[in-house]
Amino acid sequence: MIKLVLLLTLISQIARSFVLDYEQLYSFTSYAKIPDEDSVGYLDPRPLGGSMLDQATPFFGEPLNVIISANSDPHVLSNQGLLDFAKSVGFAAECLNLHIGGKQFANLDGHGWFKENIELRQSYFPYFGTCWESYQGGNHFRAFRQSSTGAWFLAVSKEKKIKERHKILEDGYNLGRDDLASKALLGGSGNGYSFRTSIEWIDGLIEPGSNGINHHIPQDGRVAVLTVQSV
Repeated sequence: MIKLVLLLTLISQIARSFVLDYEQLYSFTSYAKIPDEDSVGYLDPRPLGGSMLDQATPFFGEPLNVIISANSDPHVLSNQGLLDFAKSVGFAAECLNLHIGGKQFANLDGHGWFKENIELRQSYFPYFGTCWESYQGGNHFRAFRQSSTGAWFLAVSKEKKIKERHKILEDGYNLGRDDLASKALLGGSGNGYSFRTSIEWIDGLIEPGSNGINHHIPQDGRVAVLTVQSV
């Protein structure tokens, strides 16, 4: 077991040099918006020419079913802050920091389609917990930043095990969103930060059903808007 842990650690260190896009999230300048009473938590992308579905394929997308409001703590709106909050609700970087599979894109400001900032997976246990998610399946999300407000838009879903090609579970979009939201309400800590979250449920941002949805899986159209504060 010790040899296995040492081997995985070595592989992880080697792998870090091949994931430059994701390393940027850890290392480069963060977005930090100081909220005030009149600030806008997010903007509906549709009137701007954007979409509440990301672009998974040329014809289908996944619902952006969780929004971390720009009225959240400025740290949470930063790159590192998203990782800290994600850890508090049971998510972590992908197995060995390796991303296998296509990236998705979102248009949140009407300025075109921009690739995901990061994809995070459910961590079943410390250290290599996301490796088990990659094998067994579980919850995961892709995060996109709305540049006009600083809000995070998340495409959350529960997926099947790797031998089933990580297809989304039946009702996986609703289940993934609800699981993340319920854990956020419980509160938690990540990397030395503790968080308290309030949730507002919004209807009308996404059309219910499966029209245009990746894998043709129906979803209820509800969006969980999280306002996250450090405590």
